[in-house]
Amino acid sequence: MLDADHPREACGVFGVWAPGEQVANLVFYGLYALQHRGQESAGMAVADGRGVLVFKEMGLVSQVFDEAALATLQGHLAIGHTRYSTTGGSRWENAQPAFKTNAAGGGIALAHNGNLTNTAVLAESLGLGGPDGDAASVDARPSSDTDVMAELLAREADLSLEEAIVRTMPRLEGAFSLVIMDERTLYGVRDRHGVRPLCIGKLPGGWVIASETAALDIVGATLVREVEPGEVVAIDSHGLRARRFAPPDPRLCVFEHVYLARADSTLAGQSVHQVRRALGAALAVEAPVDADLVIPVPDTA
Repeated sequence: MLDADHPREACGVFGVWAPGEQVANLVFYGLYALQHRGQESAGMAVADGRGVLVFKEMGLVSQVFDEAALATLQGHLAIGHTRYSTTGGSRWENAQPAFKTNAAGGGIALAHNGNLTNTAVLAESLGLGGPDGDAASVDARPSSDTDVMAELLAREADLSLEEAIVRTMPRLEGAFSLVIMDERTLYGVRDRHGVRPLCIGKLPGGWVIASETAALDIVGATLVREVEPGEVVAIDSHGLRARRFAPPDPRLCVFEHVYLARADSTLAGQSVHQVRRALGAALAVEAPVDADLVIPVPDTA
């Protein structure tokens, strides 16, 4: 049954392509910097050009990964995810990245920050069971919108993963910032409204994609630009390339600046800290009070 009890749109995603680096360690630090975006579960997928290995568990980043676990995750590209916790049900099945094997035998891992609004329709189109679950057995039903997206990509056996992404993304309705990978290539995707953030950073010998610039800073990456709304970026041995799957219509969620993002991050070219100071100044003008002291809520606007 689709886990639709609560939207979980404030997760953190991180991806890295860096041959010769300890990519699992980079993902660990990136997720640690994004821990504020989710404390329910954490996971990562790592590839070495031949296969994809996924490791995920319930708990904080520091609880899920230790040195022994990270040492087993060897490769040159990886993605990671830390999940937003709500009062709804919490299950291992919903931990990310999601993993699927396509018809050609290749692996696809996907991590998602956002919330689709047409998940049930998409699941029914795949024969995975609609809202009433009448088209599939209980075991075959998807557990989340992330699971449905991964299944959609895996079903496109006649296409490369890049082409499958470009074909599939216009079918998705709602908010989605994604990091996706197969054995050799890292992808970053942002919905046409850019509801959730996603940025690109450059390492001396590789690339990083992350929900926030704070995660770039912690691994020593330099901000290049944001993934544009309606854009797919791909990173492999040929470098960085980008394609559009929809015309952009930017609508960054105001709660990113107000609450979700770290104060030391930059969103849409603006310092989150400076935006929050400006919001406070605007509030003072719009709603003045005769007060002895004004105190903000820590780490918010």
